[in-house]
Amino acid sequence: MADDVATHPPVGRQRRPFRLTRIPAWIGSLALLVLFLAGWETYVRGFDVSKFLLPSPSEILQAWMEILGTASLWQHTWITAWETILGFVIAVIIGVGLGAVLGKVPWLEQVLNPFIVATQVVPKVALVPLFIVWFGFGMTSKVVIAAVLAFFPILVNTILGVKSVDRGHREVLQSLNASRWQSITQLEFPSALPYILTGMEMGVVLSIIGAVVGEYLGGSQGLGNLAVRQMNSYNTTALFAVIIHLSVLGFLFYATLVGCRRFAIPWHESVQVNRK
Repeated sequence: MADDVATHPPVGRQRRPFRLTRIPAWIGSLALLVLFLAGWETYVRGFDVSKFLLPSPSEILQAWMEILGTASLWQHTWITAWETILGFVIAVIIGVGLGAVLGKVPWLEQVLNPFIVATQVVPKVALVPLFIVWFGFGMTSKVVIAAVLAFFPILVNTILGVKSVDRGHREVLQSLNASRWQSITQLEFPSALPYILTGMEMGVVLSIIGAVVGEYLGGSQGLGNLAVRQMNSYNTTALFAVIIHLSVLGFLFYATLVGCRRFAIPWHESVQVNRK
């Protein structure tokens, strides 16, 4: 009996083993970012790397803080954000509308699929000069480029979502004599919504890429054009600062859609898993 007591301590004194999975994910992400920046700073200062080639994070942060106080940066930011939003909204309207139709009409999907894929395999950067010729150097060409890049993932995910409706659930609604409108609002749309939101999350990232690429190659406004100006002036530190600013803007767009996912489909497994 004494041996059993010594071998098996009381339950109340048992300690749970430490597991990395118990650490909140955001702490792990922050720690990884800090380690990366510390390594970057150490490398630049330790090997005396020229700031023309690779400025240190502290210098980039200082340059970013300086340009944040300029009205010019916010004007360029607003232009890029507006181009991204317009292109993304156009892509959502066309992509979700066409995807819903193609998902419900398999024959039409098979007919149009080769043409849709053909438009996507063409490098979009090669089409930018053509869009500029057609729509000019203003905002219209950037909006079109943003919409074209964001369109395909939204379309594909919408089609997949419409096709993913459970047949058993559909039969249950039919047995209850549900109307066509009730079937769409209570079954088909909620079932397809997680896929649509996934396509939108991918699309908004591609949309801002499209807007910036358009600004790189044509026009005189936007963060893409500002980055080109810094590159032409050989100000690598300011160029990195603009890139950081662009990354923050893209992250805000993406985080907004992630928040919409949690609000729109709190019951879905993808949201429940992230909350654990």
